[in-house]
Amino acid sequence: MIEPHPLVAMIHAVPTGARVAQEAFAREFPEAALWNVLDDRLLDDARDAGGLTDPLRRRMLRLIGHVLDGGAHGLLLTCSSYGEVVDTARTLWGVPVLKSDESMFRAALAGPYRRVAVVASTPPAVPAATAQLAALAPLVRVDRPVDVVTALSEEAATAKDPGTVARRLAEALRAVGGADADAVLLAQYSLAPAREALQALLDVPVLDGAGAAARELRGLLTAEADSHQALDVAAVR
Repeated sequence: MIEPHPLVAMIHAVPTGARVAQEAFAREFPEAALWNVLDDRLLDDARDAGGLTDPLRRRMLRLIGHVLDGGAHGLLLTCSSYGEVVDTARTLWGVPVLKSDESMFRAALAGPYRRVAVVASTPPAVPAATAQLAALAPLVRVDRPVDVVTALSEEAATAKDPGTVARRLAEALRAVGGADADAVLLAQYSLAPAREALQALLDVPVLDGAGAAARELRGLLTAEADSHQALDVAAVR
């Protein structure tokens, strides 16, 4: 039976992503007990290798195995660049395992937006995001096409404050014609602190993944707990 305070593990590649995710869970799923695992070489090693390699995939799977074998009831992988490893993890473990932005993309595709812009500050996050959107679109948005434009601002990764991050992201979006999209999706948790400033600059909805993921895990784990409780009550009767 799921505990009243389910253990949710989160694997992070950057401390900023960890902080953003913890703030989201404090708002959206405060009853969860959090287990944070940080490997701050994940992004650098993927960047140096030119993308994910088999050794990097195995390394992430070992981290996933570590927390799930340690009793986690659910897992959120906050590093978008490693999202594809979640597909393998789901075949190996029978607990909810979420990609960083999957919940956000699902919500965006289910919404009224005809054109969405995906913006990132690290190169691997762009193809990872578009791959998730492409995979989810036939499942979530079967009757409506969606136009996706992507923008990359590596300068935003070195900015020191959310306002500067927002301005650099806005510049990158304008350069590719993405500033007039119906919604902007932040492809990394580390960009979430700039969400409100970017929304003010562009005057369009800006979505981030941390809150959406916390809400989805809360729904999954709470539903499972309620199901177990109903079975227990029925057995007593």
